[in-house]
Amino acid sequence: MRTTRNISITMPPTLLRHAQKLARKESRTMSELLREALRRYMREQVWEELNAYGRARAKELGIIEEDVVPLLRQYRREEREKRASAQPVK
Repeated sequence: MRTTRNISITMPPTLLRHAQKLARKESRTMSELLREALRRYMREQVWEELNAYGRARAKELGIIEEDVVPLLRQYRREEREKRASAQPVK
């Protein structure tokens, strides 16, 4: 059973030339180049969604940018203390 499918895409000639040049430079096929581009685009979309969620939650909680580092340090300190107190005494 085939695990890939063929598709047809269109792009402006200039973009195609740049893509072909990049594929040659990186010793990739056009398929590999476009798959990697799509994977990167998908990761970027996930990051943007996560970032938007974080900004919305921060706004709801009244957290400003200057609060982030101190809050992270506090959280990490509390987590270290929890782990230390949970370890059995030898």
